[in-house]
Amino acid sequence: MVNNVTINTDITKGKINKNIYGHFSEHLGRCIYEGIWVGADSTIENTNGIRNDVLFALKNLDIPVLRWPGGCFSDEYHWKDGVGPAEERKRMVNTHWGGVVENNHFGTHEFMMLCEMLECEPYICGNVGSGTVQEMSEWVEYMTFNGESPMANWRQENGQEEPWKLTYFGVGNENWGCGGNMRPEYYADLYRRYQTYVRDYGDNQLFKIAGGPNVDDYNWTEVLMREASKMMDGLSLHYYTIPGDFWKGKGSATEFTEDEWSITMKKALHMDELITRHGTIMDKYDPEKRVGLIIDEWGTWFDVEQGTNPGFLYQQNTIRDALVAGLHFHIFHKHCNRVQMANIAQTVNVLQAMILTEGENILLTPTYHVFEMFKVHQDAELLAIDSEMVSYKGDLPQVSISASKNSEGKIHVSLCNVDHEKDAIIQLQLRGISSTTSNITGRILTSQLMNAYNSFEQPENVKPQVFENFVRQNGHFKVELPPMAVVVLTIDQ
Repeated sequence: MVNNVTINTDITKGKINKNIYGHFSEHLGRCIYEGIWVGADSTIENTNGIRNDVLFALKNLDIPVLRWPGGCFSDEYHWKDGVGPAEERKRMVNTHWGGVVENNHFGTHEFMMLCEMLECEPYICGNVGSGTVQEMSEWVEYMTFNGESPMANWRQENGQEEPWKLTYFGVGNENWGCGGNMRPEYYADLYRRYQTYVRDYGDNQLFKIAGGPNVDDYNWTEVLMREASKMMDGLSLHYYTIPGDFWKGKGSATEFTEDEWSITMKKALHMDELITRHGTIMDKYDPEKRVGLIIDEWGTWFDVEQGTNPGFLYQQNTIRDALVAGLHFHIFHKHCNRVQMANIAQTVNVLQAMILTEGENILLTPTYHVFEMFKVHQDAELLAIDSEMVSYKGDLPQVSISASKNSEGKIHVSLCNVDHEKDAIIQLQLRGISSTTSNITGRILTSQLMNAYNSFEQPENVKPQVFENFVRQNGHFKVELPPMAVVVLTIDQ
């Protein structure tokens, strides 16, 4: 059985916004403290408190945007507690995540410094759940106002003379749940009110993101778009890939069956239906697609690792997670005219993390490697593809594929073989360019075991390798993928 694919190299379908390769860093477990922030007096090598090994690893991903401080945490976060001299900052209890006490040493200044180090855009989520309109308004003023005002003066007293550049601002988070258990009609009115005072100062233009639906709550999208779409630039959507039951048992990150593998792939592909159906509602009120769909929480969610704090959401990361990431990116590419940002949950030590740390040790997860391999798609033009795919488990395609052309004319083709048992044979036709003169190279991420992962004892168990399992045949390429594989091909014309 052969998967037949034709890539139309001269037909583009839209631009893949680099921000779909964004990240999410919440005050949750060991994401911020220990994962990103260790403090300037730590024995772990750091730059102004940011641990260097994590910083360097994240810079290698070309992170475009980073969301902070939550998540559920944002709806109990009061930003004024996290500015000023560190020793004078108010300690707080993180009631959502483990009941731990935080010292607020990582606040607005530290987050903005991190984004500057990463050369990425900050995406800040404001507190609607327990915060006031004035509090949110003053936060924006503190960060972006270039002039004489109480908040601008306070920022300067705290060491930041010039205002920061801030584009992305979320007006609330999960207001249907941990952000206030609100009805969509109530939140729509609150959004209209709060966003009024989230002002543009000087030449700083904010992209305002409204709190969107939970998974398939299409009524939420209908109400928000009907009542407030003219006042928003983006609408968020949250969906996690969970093979089990959220409340009774999500399933193990590393000990799972073949059936759980295929269920996970099917649930990952459900993101396509969610975007399509929410997007259809958005089209009704916004046919020009001005409002971006912002997938600012996505990824796998399994049971926590044994012996860890259940409120810290610490889980391992296998080749299965890598396939889930690849499938999501292909879906986001497909919907690039509506999906303008996505932020995986989360960056370090939480859920489907890029990086795991243990004291001064660090490891890169299989998901990290997919982000690194796929970064070639950032801001590239999506290419049209015609395909006939072999089925897997009856109703799933064996292979997922996406292709793009960058500003230099290079074509990148990413492929995911979700089959955990069989090779995938692909007949790849490049329409619009010559297959005989094109140079092709490849990289692959795969493993022999479906639960293979990187541990602190074997941190490079799963990592990218050179891929050369392709040949030219009668004007096309024959590509053979092993089971459970993520491949990126680079084609130079």
